[in-house]
Amino acid sequence: MKKSKVAVIKTNSKTVIQDYEKLLNKAGLKKALDINSTTILKDNISWHFPMPGANSTPWQLEGTIRALKNSGFNDLVAVENKTVVTRPKAGEKLNKFDIIFDRYKIPVKYNFDPGHMKWVEYRPKSKLRILDKIYPEGIRIPDYFFGKNIIQFPTMKCHIYTTTTGAMKNAFGGLLNTKRHYTHTWIHETLVDLLKIQKEIHSGIFAVMDGTTAGNGPGPRTLIPVKADYILASEDQTAIDAVSAKMMGFDPMEIGYIRLADEEGLGNGRPENIEIVGDDISGVNMNFSVGNNMASSVGNMLWFGPFKSIQKLFFHTPLVYLFVVSSDLYHDKFWWKFKGKKIFEKWKSESEWGRLWESY
Repeated sequence: MKKSKVAVIKTNSKTVIQDYEKLLNKAGLKKALDINSTTILKDNISWHFPMPGANSTPWQLEGTIRALKNSGFNDLVAVENKTVVTRPKAGEKLNKFDIIFDRYKIPVKYNFDPGHMKWVEYRPKSKLRILDKIYPEGIRIPDYFFGKNIIQFPTMKCHIYTTTTGAMKNAFGGLLNTKRHYTHTWIHETLVDLLKIQKEIHSGIFAVMDGTTAGNGPGPRTLIPVKADYILASEDQTAIDAVSAKMMGFDPMEIGYIRLADEEGLGNGRPENIEIVGDDISGVNMNFSVGNNMASSVGNMLWFGPFKSIQKLFFHTPLVYLFVVSSDLYHDKFWWKFKGKKIFEKWKSESEWGRLWESY
């Protein structure tokens, strides 16, 4: 497999919009996408609350939209999903995505709204690792995604179950419905299967990652925001996730989904097979570590630990709502209220990125 290209730029709050356009051009935007197809903008709402580092940023969306329009891509549509623990329409407003979509007249479609798209059975041409076993009744994905370009909008952050999360993980919400939690025990294999499906159904794939404020610690929600000032882009979702992981201080090939995707030839995960264009990041090591929170402690027992064999009792029955309620109480009613909101307010007042966020 030939080398992949990942563009990386060190940016700041005054030049970030212009830098995004430079970034996308360096990463080969025009070559990666079909200019005659609709382009889906798949933002990332890991949490409806605007936790720094957790969600796509307004400038990430704005810079990319401007770059797309200046390159002749005018048929743009934002697509959002929901999970059992996030409220997408609230997240759209709380994270100021709605301001960007209104400003650039970008329509928004929701994959959970039957008026916007339907879930249809799809039989992948590729040999899958796990999804056909998890969903023996058939894999269902949104009909709207077929034949369209897609741009994933992850942020640079850690994740309690996958070590890091990025472009490959961002497809998890778009392509799988609210029963996606069935896959957590096999999350790395699932992300590889989803990359195979993306390559089959989309006319072009691209990823734009915001690392202006990166997320250390037990993400994707209970993060420690770190001012990093980097933005990344690539048509290779495996490569951009590998570069991001290495910058955060991890060995990409020790992360399951990156290693498996590399081994199957779906993208390049080995740093020696990735060409970095833009700024020199050879000395970058943020020394991130994931750690644990209450959610990961419970999840590790149920998905990967002693209760793995009886997980269907907890997650395939109405008992799952106990975990949904518990997650809401822990994340929204406790952690955000007593810790996250204070971090957010400090970020707004003390970080240049927080002040930029306030300006929208």
